[in-house]
Amino acid sequence: MRTFALVTFGCQMNEHDSTRMAEVLREAGYQEAPSVERADVILVNTCSVRDKAEHKLRSEVGRLLQHKRARPEVVIGVAGCVAQQEGDRLLRRVPELDLVFGPDNIPELPALLSELDAGGPPRVRTVHDVEEPRFLQARPELGRAGVTAHVTVMKGCNERCSFCIVPHTRGPERYRPSHEIVGEIAQLVGAGVREVTLLGQTVNSYRDPARALESAPGAGETPWTHTHPTTARQDESELASLLRRVAREVPGLRRLRYASPHPRHLTMSLIRAHQELPFMVRHVHLPVQSGSDRVLRRMLRRYSVAEYRERVAALSAAVPEVTLSTDVIVGFPGETREDFEGTLALVRELRFVGLFGFKYSERPFTPAQKLDDDVSEDEKSARLAELFELADGIRRAHLAGLVGSTREVLVEGPGKVGYSGRTEANEIVHFGAADDPSGEVVPVRVVRAFKNSLEAELTDPRRAAPLRAAAKPPDKRLLPVVT
Repeated sequence: MRTFALVTFGCQMNEHDSTRMAEVLREAGYQEAPSVERADVILVNTCSVRDKAEHKLRSEVGRLLQHKRARPEVVIGVAGCVAQQEGDRLLRRVPELDLVFGPDNIPELPALLSELDAGGPPRVRTVHDVEEPRFLQARPELGRAGVTAHVTVMKGCNERCSFCIVPHTRGPERYRPSHEIVGEIAQLVGAGVREVTLLGQTVNSYRDPARALESAPGAGETPWTHTHPTTARQDESELASLLRRVAREVPGLRRLRYASPHPRHLTMSLIRAHQELPFMVRHVHLPVQSGSDRVLRRMLRRYSVAEYRERVAALSAAVPEVTLSTDVIVGFPGETREDFEGTLALVRELRFVGLFGFKYSERPFTPAQKLDDDVSEDEKSARLAELFELADGIRRAHLAGLVGSTREVLVEGPGKVGYSGRTEANEIVHFGAADDPSGEVVPVRVVRAFKNSLEAELTDPRRAAPLRAAAKPPDKRLLPVVT
């Protein structure tokens, strides 16, 4: 039986795509190899959002090609955004590759591999499914589905931010019918999943192509003082309606998250869904990118700092304990020290408990290529270090403030020590247990704060145990994720 291995770089969408690739290959009769070195087919699922990710890809492909020289029969393919971005150019640069295919061509993977097995030449297949979008359905197995899962609700992006390559690599926005989404979530919950994350490049722009969703409470409300009512109505979407349908039709789902939203689609209907639906977590990842209006305009982000603040304030008023994380780019072309100080001020004000910071790097096929990259690498590095120092201090203070409190944790499974899970506010918690609580939501008392996580103890003394190495997790092939 032919075997395969997957190496994944990048975001949650890439992790999700790798999971779907594995399912497609298993259905075609392939078996997951115990290691990359023992696989007959090795697929590298790539990210091109950051320059650093492409450097990692080149290093990984170089390592795999050395392996291929020892085993010439091994098939090596590159998938994902770099494959979509480069296409034939990638094959010309690395002629030892056998296959280059984009995210929308995953369903064709078994056929493409069959062509290679029959002696066909290396193939490039990078065609967007714009006319007839296809969304691969999860095929969960009872006992193997895990506690958490990702479900795609849309793909592509229409935003055209000047720094971002996603519209080129993922294409325009295409939405998945609501009944398919709800059906997949129901299947996952039936297989043991307790938490689902809805995925999309701008997930909160979702609109049901089947037009089967009822209008959500709050839809069309425009209480904003910094956004024109006409613009605010254009920002409305149907994600809140989808969330309410999931709540009605899949009552066994304990928690729901979504990633990654755009600030302008954080509407009153979505805020009310966070307030009223019990399964909505008390955490939102809301990329801001910069705290300077001048830089936001150059980024083509389509909101101001005041608009971002106002939407966050409305969410915090509706869900008082909500926590926020964000993305920030430093050193964007034209960013002055004053602009950067605006970003630091916004981070201090909004107290993001998680921050993903990046140095600006020029990406092909983006409008920002035409701008002078006039911030030196040394200055970018210094600003990023300053940003991280501030963010780390905020996160440490937040976690320290939770010591002594009681939190509900969805247990994801055994970790290196004890068991691990997340609170509704997305804090990572480690604790000991006398029996396996995986998949349960359990109350714990926080006893200690680390840099990025918490130590706790179960409040039920009958189940509590010291924090120590947990039992070996069940035998399950995990896809390596390189970030």
